[in-house]
Amino acid sequence: MSDIYESAANSLGLFSSPCLTKVELRVTCKGISDRDALSKPDPCFVLKMKSHGQWMEVDRTEVIRSCVNPTYSKVFTLDFYFEEVQRLRLELYDVNSSHTGLKEADFLGSVECTLGQIISQRNVCKALLRPGGNVGKAIITITAEELTGNDDYIELSFSARKLDDKDFFSKSDPFLEIYRVNDDATMQLVYRTETVMNNLNPVWKTFKVSLNSLCSGDHERKLQCTVWDWDSNGKHDYIGEFEASFKEMRGAIDGRQVQWPCLNPKYTVKKKNYRNSGIVILNQCKIIKMHSFLDYIMGGCQIQFTVAIDFTASNGDPRNSCSLHYIHPYQPNEYLKALVAVGEICQDYDSDKMFPAFGFGAQIPPDYKVSHDFAVNFNEENPECAGIQGVVEAYQACLPKLQLYGPTNIAPIIQKVANSASQEVHTKEAMQYFILLILTDGVITDMADTREAIVQASHLPMSVIIVGIGNADFSDMQMLDGDDGILRSPKGEPVLRDIVQFVPFRNFKHVSPAALAKSVLAEVPNQVVDYYNSKGIKPKVPSQYQSSRQFGP
Repeated sequence: MSDIYESAANSLGLFSSPCLTKVELRVTCKGISDRDALSKPDPCFVLKMKSHGQWMEVDRTEVIRSCVNPTYSKVFTLDFYFEEVQRLRLELYDVNSSHTGLKEADFLGSVECTLGQIISQRNVCKALLRPGGNVGKAIITITAEELTGNDDYIELSFSARKLDDKDFFSKSDPFLEIYRVNDDATMQLVYRTETVMNNLNPVWKTFKVSLNSLCSGDHERKLQCTVWDWDSNGKHDYIGEFEASFKEMRGAIDGRQVQWPCLNPKYTVKKKNYRNSGIVILNQCKIIKMHSFLDYIMGGCQIQFTVAIDFTASNGDPRNSCSLHYIHPYQPNEYLKALVAVGEICQDYDSDKMFPAFGFGAQIPPDYKVSHDFAVNFNEENPECAGIQGVVEAYQACLPKLQLYGPTNIAPIIQKVANSASQEVHTKEAMQYFILLILTDGVITDMADTREAIVQASHLPMSVIIVGIGNADFSDMQMLDGDDGILRSPKGEPVLRDIVQFVPFRNFKHVSPAALAKSVLAEVPNQVVDYYNSKGIKPKVPSQYQSSRQFGP
């Protein structure tokens, strides 16, 4: 393994703190109280993990409409470290039916436990702790399952035809649920499709599940599949069911269809001429080999790290000690702290250690026009700086030459990096992935253009990290992070994948720089893997690259 990979692996603690195993967590809940007497809640769980004293969101379930006893198909996949106490918190929200984010949602309560407790007990049942500390009636069950080592995913495309009509004034609104039958005869929800409204011949969206989730690696394990007619009151009408196995589903790998009659057992007994309640069709079954972040890094993928710094007037005059850009002779300011914390991790994945650094929101020499994507070293032909130290020096050198101005527009710099990332798309190889670190002191003023730029960048090998500097109100920035529903462009186009991570620096003022780096970079490995796997791009074979020794003890 070359020095760059050894350094990178050490910076992530791959040798000193190995992940013992990966586990999948599933959540169910019973007895959620109705806060609104006229309707049932639309519950959603948010999973958080405690890191350096801060609760950081890991993921969230889907929202289930009008339901007091939800069973979620969302699976949380976590790394389990035996030597660490990994504290988890599940927060329950009632999401307004007209919104998908949490801003307008009602917080119903939470439960806390450790990942070790869930793994040791396999099933943890806890009463919901309501706001104010009172114990509620709702009982949350968290189930853990260790991943077996098979990281393959299965992509499935289902449709149906001639389903029974369960509605009087319109056609059925069908959705499909797939359950895995466990060794102890219990059933585990694997996936729930979306509802196709008013259609007896639905075509459900293609979805992806892990082979482990689907059948625990047992190709002949029984799968119980049920078709329902969705009702807004949560009391869905049963249409029918069928049994399948992954072995049967594999028949659709070669483009052939696999079909099952959807049967209602009551009709089978009562109706003499009953044949079925419709036909469910598997149109496609594709096995996707999931490669890891290290597979791509060891295959030669380089992280192209770019920095963008906010030089708007709201930062304050750099000559004033109250300025966020004040250069203290002995104490680095927040911009420098954030830059070094994140940059020192990313530089380990870049062999030439040359980093483009840009500024935005300042009037720049010689004509002092406002620019939103100028080179911090004032060399537009070559904005790269030698190492993180070179970025620091260029930043410090440019401050006296600038006139801080505004507004806070970040769309131009996102588009600039996206242009570079778009060139990588044409190679169809996993050789360069781009990370843009934006350091800003306030809420951006070109939100519409920024949303559009991020949606377009989500199609590219690129991630955006935004660190909020200072004490401004950054609440509007959370929408860029995808933490308040799915980010959409002004035209309504959703992001293809979540590529933005936002954190306020003030949350990490009193902890080590490593805590900030860990927080903002935690999602990057999965973003890299998700991008290349979605494009079907495999990592290059490590043996093609010079290495001094192999990974291992």
